[in-house]
Amino acid sequence: MEIRILDPRLHEWGLPRYQSDMAAAIDLHACLDAPAVLAPGEAPLLVSSGIAVHIADPAVAALVLPRSGLGHRLGLVMGNLVGLIDPDYTGPILVSAWNRSPPGTAPIVLHPGERFAQMLFVPILRPALRIVEAFSAATARGAGGFGSTGVAGGMASSN
Repeated sequence: MEIRILDPRLHEWGLPRYQSDMAAAIDLHACLDAPAVLAPGEAPLLVSSGIAVHIADPAVAALVLPRSGLGHRLGLVMGNLVGLIDPDYTGPILVSAWNRSPPGTAPIVLHPGERFAQMLFVPILRPALRIVEAFSAATARGAGGFGSTGVAGGMASSN
């Protein structure tokens, strides 16, 4: 997989890498020229990660996710919840950063170079879709929707 460094400051902040031997995703840095203030509930802000990737494999895609600690402690999430990078996209990786905290709470301040998101590479299955009038086999669940399999511990389901 190829990666282009679009923001030279990443050479001092840290190139995209796995932060531990068993990390599932690489951290992305906020390539900002000045701190960005994200007020609770306001529109998301597109933040450059300073990189572009060329996955070039139709069996692989990348997901852009919030860093867990920032999401839990501060309310920093992705404006589109999960970003999807297709294997044929080679443009800049931009991250939609959003403060999901309730009104009246403190704003989130993103600083230049801060690790604020992560990118996870995942396998992609692309099955051939076949239009049918009815499915070829029945399942025990069938079309049962939300809550149709019950709740663990013997509690009754509301659906």
